[in-house]
Amino acid sequence: MKFIETLKNIWKIEALRSRIIVTLGFLLVYRFGAHIPLPGIDASQLNQLADNTQSGLLGLLNAFTGGAFAKASILALGIMPYISASIVVQLMGIAVPYLQKLQKEGESGRKRLNQITRWLTIAITLVQAPSYLASLPALGIPESAFLLGYSTLFWTSSIIILTTGTVFAMWLGEKITDKGIGNGISLLIMVGIIARMPVAFIQEFSSRVTESNGGLILILIEVIIWLLVIMASIMLVLAVRQIPVQYARRSATGVMEKNVAGSRQYIPLKLNASGVMPIIFAQAIMFIPAAVIGLSESDTAQSFTAALSNIFGFWYNLLFAVLIILFTYFYTAITVPTNKMADDLKRSGGFIPGIRPGKETSEYLDKIMSQITFPGSLFLALIAIMPAFVVNIVGIQQSWALFYGGTSLLILVGVAIDTLQQVNSYLLNKHYDGLMKTGKNRKAIA
Repeated sequence: MKFIETLKNIWKIEALRSRIIVTLGFLLVYRFGAHIPLPGIDASQLNQLADNTQSGLLGLLNAFTGGAFAKASILALGIMPYISASIVVQLMGIAVPYLQKLQKEGESGRKRLNQITRWLTIAITLVQAPSYLASLPALGIPESAFLLGYSTLFWTSSIIILTTGTVFAMWLGEKITDKGIGNGISLLIMVGIIARMPVAFIQEFSSRVTESNGGLILILIEVIIWLLVIMASIMLVLAVRQIPVQYARRSATGVMEKNVAGSRQYIPLKLNASGVMPIIFAQAIMFIPAAVIGLSESDTAQSFTAALSNIFGFWYNLLFAVLIILFTYFYTAITVPTNKMADDLKRSGGFIPGIRPGKETSEYLDKIMSQITFPGSLFLALIAIMPAFVVNIVGIQQSWALFYGGTSLLILVGVAIDTLQQVNSYLLNKHYDGLMKTGKNRKAIA
């Protein structure tokens, strides 16, 4: 079989094999840590906490942490503080001149920004850890579960451990990126989501079959819908618009000769150049309004909190979709430098037919990006709020519905494609057929 042959080729490449083993090892360590409860908490008395984090925003946060949130684990906060810190740093990069300067300094500036993000992650965790601990009794943990008592000793040790756990998860993610395969932070989120998928499907299957709530026919229809959404997500991630580019050369007399035969190439501009980051950013922001408004005890504030905590409700999904559209434009603007692309084309003798090199090329590329980003952002937002449709129309259970689009499915698809593309590049460099194309093996060139 072609797939088995490709796996054998992957195993033959020593550098790729070692990176995959390192990645799997780090992910295994992360999953192991998600099952270690905080010292001083009786893990056998956490059933009510698990039940209260099955749905709503808490259910989504629990999915992001791979169930660690509901287990009162040392990794209960997961990698989310790091995501929040990254959002803050990138948003501040628009308004803070010092951060703007660092963004333009290349590798040295990137390292400095990463260091700022790390310190900000610790600061955010020091705020989120006490909030998490304070919410445990309200989420159903009985007083007897606190073996050390709900004391200063428990609070101090738990805050330190939760902060250390987040820093450790951040370190794992960075090590996977450097020593493994794929984006480490995204892989940590993905593996946590995947860990929740079998349980969610078993619950849905049990509801449909054993409780005579539609039977196997409805399960089959749900799986077909799920596969269609996956295909749509893959199309969204891979769709590009090709901008034709030609190159000029100088003749013996120094005159630039344009329209050189065979010199036409293309600039691939993605329909969704920002990937899954707008989803992650918007999801992180969505945790804030409900938490802030929930501090007030007024009836109006409580009604707002209820509306923004229902991840399958109208107002939550409307705000979520708007944030995704805005973040798609924002992230595309900072990741697709049209000015730099235009300058590079001009220096290399390239030009877009009918467009003057330089400023006009930059404006043209920016216009094209705006045109293709708009439908891309709408499509991204539609897939993101798909779980609300399948819950309210099809009647799918909430835990399984999270995989019908939304943050969960798009992260799975986006991270999987990104990782496969990296594996594919290793295979093609060694003259093997990749995972993302068909055909027979080509003999490696020594």
